[in-house]
Amino acid sequence: MTDGRHTRLATALDLPAIETLLQDHWLADAGDGVVWAMGHPSARVVVTHADGARPDGLAVVTEGPIGPGSLRVHHLLGADQDGLLAEAGWHARHMGAAALVHPDGTPHELPEVRGTISDRFLALAARAANAALLAANRTAGVGAATTKDDGSPSAEADAAADRESQRILASLGVPMLSEERTDIGVEDPSGPWLVVDPIDGTGNYRAGVPPWAFSAGLVAGGRPVAGYVMDLSSGRRWWGTVDVGAFRDGRPVTTSPGSTLVIPTPPPDGTATVPDGFRRLRITGCTAVDLCLVADGSAGAWHDLDRDGTHVHDVAGALAVLVAAGGVVLDPDGQRLELRPDTEGLIRFVAAANHDTATGLLVGT
Repeated sequence: MTDGRHTRLATALDLPAIETLLQDHWLADAGDGVVWAMGHPSARVVVTHADGARPDGLAVVTEGPIGPGSLRVHHLLGADQDGLLAEAGWHARHMGAAALVHPDGTPHELPEVRGTISDRFLALAARAANAALLAANRTAGVGAATTKDDGSPSAEADAAADRESQRILASLGVPMLSEERTDIGVEDPSGPWLVVDPIDGTGNYRAGVPPWAFSAGLVAGGRPVAGYVMDLSSGRRWWGTVDVGAFRDGRPVTTSPGSTLVIPTPPPDGTATVPDGFRRLRITGCTAVDLCLVADGSAGAWHDLDRDGTHVHDVAGALAVLVAAGGVVLDPDGQRLELRPDTEGLIRFVAAANHDTATGLLVGT
């Protein structure tokens, strides 16, 4: 079974290497579309290689011609075309596709995932993210913008995206919580349950200022097990399974200590300070994306220690990605954070690339 670890995905940074590969092997067959696909959030350029040796295959996967549920393989270059199609299918599934159109124009439904509950969750969450995106786009500007009791903004798009994501994720067969619905009773909090925020960063969404994101997390035993986050404003995707690994747009990612700290928006009368060990602050207004930036090494840490706290639906999916990427999450007492099936309660914590950074923030904040 493919897991994406034996491929490299071309981005703009990889362009010279991919151009060399095409010139050496398949330039006459590749066509002009390959360069267009480089670095596009809704496309993958999959380059296979054997144990780190010279690349031996390439497939370009982009949005399909038969609707949002399909992706298309535009180029298939190399001897092991079945292996390339398997890799392309892995990436297509994690982009939320239900079908993959082969180069000859024939659509092939992707087989249903029958692995672990985490595997099945990630496949469904990718589809739910796409559905949330379509719902948000379809209801943009519809209905009156409101404010919830906790002060957070709400829009018709939140409810529409929630309905679509619930429809898809319900087939996982575990209790599901959402920001947009009253909590259901989870009889066994130690067992698996999932929580969804169909649009994290609604204030950004309403203002048209990126990012805003779909976030879904699978939790068991109070710990995040698997998570999927899609930046609905750009198409960037992060996902991860604890003890397996984390990915951003199909590329494996790990945390990395750095000098950038991401934080929530301060209250109107609050302040934001740069703590020791950091040089800059970033405030995006979207907690799920913030935590994913720590997961992929773009930032060194995040915390809300000097705030009232955040909600489990805002963080569960991204925390799973972060832990899968090697990150550390501690509560204010320095203990590993425990998640509870309660979307109204507030939680405070620090999430960092490593334990030293996390404890340093606990001491200094």
